[in-house]
Amino acid sequence: MTRVFLTIDTEYSSGLYTGPGSADRAENYTRSIACLTPEGPAGIPHKLELLARHGQKAVFFVDPMPALVWGVAAIEDVVGPIVAAGQDVQLHCHTEWLELAGAANPLRSRRTGKNIADFPFEDQCAILEYARRTLVAAGAPVPVAFRAGNYGADDATLRALAHIGITYDASHCPALTDGVCRISLGPNDRDPVLHEGVIEVPAGTIGTISGGQRHAQITALTLAEMLAAIRHARDSGRESFTLVSHSFELINRRKLAVNRIVRRRFAGLVRSLATMRRIETGNFRDNPPPLATPGNPSEPLPASTIRTGMRLAEQFVSNTLYGAL
Repeated sequence: MTRVFLTIDTEYSSGLYTGPGSADRAENYTRSIACLTPEGPAGIPHKLELLARHGQKAVFFVDPMPALVWGVAAIEDVVGPIVAAGQDVQLHCHTEWLELAGAANPLRSRRTGKNIADFPFEDQCAILEYARRTLVAAGAPVPVAFRAGNYGADDATLRALAHIGITYDASHCPALTDGVCRISLGPNDRDPVLHEGVIEVPAGTIGTISGGQRHAQITALTLAEMLAAIRHARDSGRESFTLVSHSFELINRRKLAVNRIVRRRFAGLVRSLATMRRIETGNFRDNPPPLATPGNPSEPLPASTIRTGMRLAEQFVSNTLYGAL
């Protein structure tokens, strides 16, 4: 049995932030969380309904940092429906909100930074403690897992997580070798591993024609590629495989228009997971990712010219019709 972790980074947009007022919060919620469009919701309510319909689990990494400007009620609005649906809430953190918070910045140093790795260990501990406290105040169970905003963690982040008692981190993305993640793991570290005192759970990948890897994100792979990657993980004896999504990925946030290609892709994934042999969906609360068997590293799904060509064509149509997120 291979356990698939469908992880959804659930976050207000600091890029769409224009002020601390309730109208701005409501607009940001509409565009980033609920994703309310003329065709109906395509954000968290839509995803929760799909998961419930097909009896599947997901992990919602919720960012509580916007409470710095809008108060805990803004996070309650996010956490409440997820908890009510019986899904897993874990901790996410975009430190960009510290600059927007001004005098409300909880750090003694009032330091700001785009990524949590931009801060020294002591400040990272303080940020994580504030974020965890706020998430729980908003109605979430005490989190056991974390993912950094932008994947922007480093080894000090993992030590800080261990220091405050969080067991799992999901910030390492082996395919994004040019990203902002500074965790000292490489592109071949694709399996859950004990690192700096926590269990690091890498994002899934597939092989590319150029010899590299592509990350297993809903907007980065076609449905056929995701299902092929999951079957490959199962048939290779992998115990877990992690997929990444975001609360807003099924729409163009500025136009408030549904991206029908990506929405169909997500719905097809959830529907297929319910029927795949020897596959189950998991979460960090009930059945977390097990550590990989030592000496048996996994290999990504090999590249396919046919699947790659189909993805390039599909992405071209998606970008042409619906534009960027």
